[in-house]
Amino acid sequence: MARSDVLEPGTLPPGTGELRARVREFLAATPFTPRCDCWLTGADPAFSRRLGERGWLGMTLPERYGGHGRSPLERFAVIEELLAAGAPVGAHWIADRQIGPSLLNHGTEEQKHRFLPAIARGECFFAIGMSEPDSGSDLASVRTRAERDGDGWRLHGTKVWTSGAHLAHAILVLARSAPKDTDRHAGLSQFIVPLPAEGVAIRPILGLSGEHHFNEVVFDGAFVPDDLVLGRPGDGWRQVTAELAYERSGPERLLSTFLLVRLLHARADGPAARRALGALTARLWSLRQASLAVAGALAAGETPDVPAALVKDLGTRFESEVIEVVREHAGVEPDPASADPLARALAEAVVQAPGFTLRGGTNEILRGIVARGLGVR
Repeated sequence: MARSDVLEPGTLPPGTGELRARVREFLAATPFTPRCDCWLTGADPAFSRRLGERGWLGMTLPERYGGHGRSPLERFAVIEELLAAGAPVGAHWIADRQIGPSLLNHGTEEQKHRFLPAIARGECFFAIGMSEPDSGSDLASVRTRAERDGDGWRLHGTKVWTSGAHLAHAILVLARSAPKDTDRHAGLSQFIVPLPAEGVAIRPILGLSGEHHFNEVVFDGAFVPDDLVLGRPGDGWRQVTAELAYERSGPERLLSTFLLVRLLHARADGPAARRALGALTARLWSLRQASLAVAGALAAGETPDVPAALVKDLGTRFESEVIEVVREHAGVEPDPASADPLARALAEAVVQAPGFTLRGGTNEILRGIVARGLGVR
C-alpha cells in the first residue's frame, strides 16, 4: 500500500474503496436510527463495541497497544461512512478521535497499556475537561487549579459543555498547575481522571430539545496521582494545541448535517432544488479535500493547527447553510416527532445548529489563529 505521507493532498491510499464497502455492508446490516450531529448526540455503547470488534476504533494506534496500525487516511474513510450514515458514534468519539493520539504522543507506557487497548475495543470512553464558565474559547484563561498534594495533585474548578462526561470512564482535564505569570500559556498541565471519582460531580446540561449530552463537571479536591499526569507538568498548552488539530479538522466538521443532503437528494423536485443541491455538493467536495489534506499532514507527523482552524471555520458555516437550503427546497417543517425522516432530521439539525460555530473553538478565535499563521496579526 502506498505510504499516506507521499500521496497528493486530498487523495486516499489504495484499498480504501474496499474498506469503505465493508463499512457500508456493516451499516446496512446493523439497525440504528440515523440522525444529524450523530458524533455528538448519537451515543450507543453497544454500537461502539461492535466497531471495536471490527477493528474500526483505534485504527491508527500501534498493534502493541491494541490498535491496528492503519493510516489516518484509512481512518478518514471509515468515519466518513459512519458520519454520512448518521450512525450512533458519540460514545467513543472523543476517545478515538483525540485522546488516543494524545496518549500515544505524550503518555507513559503504563498509561498507554492501561487505556489504549480499551479505547480500541470500544470499552473506554473519554470526556475532555477544557471549557470553563466565562472563558469562552480562551483556554489560556482556565481557572481550574491543580495543587500539589504528596505524590499527586488535587483538582479544584469547574468545566462546562463537557460532552459525554456522564458516559465517560475518564476525563482529560486541563488545569493550572503553577501560578500565572507574564506567559499565560505556561504553568498548564493535563490530568487523567478516571470516573467516577471522589471529588468529581457531573451535572447534566440539557439542550433545547431536552436531550442530555452536555455536562458541567465540578472538581472539589479530586486526587490525581503523579502517574496519571499526561506528559510533563507545565507542558499542557503545547499538548492541547497539538490535540486541537485532531478535534477541528475531521469530517465531522463538514458532515454533521450531511444526512439532510442525502434525504434532500432523494426527493429533490424541480430545477431550483437540483441547482441548490449541486451547489452544496460542490462546496462539500472542496471542503472535504481540505479536510483530507489536514489528515494527510497529521499522517506525516505534522501539526497543522492553522489549516485545521480554517477547515473548522469553513466547515461549520457550511453545515448551517445546508439547513437553510433544505428548509427552502424540501417543503417540510422541522418536527422531531414526525414519521418523515427528513422532517425529523431537520428538527435535529435546527436544534443543534447554534453550537456548530462555537464548539471546538469559536469562529472568531479560529480566524485569529489563521491570521497569526499568515503573519497579518
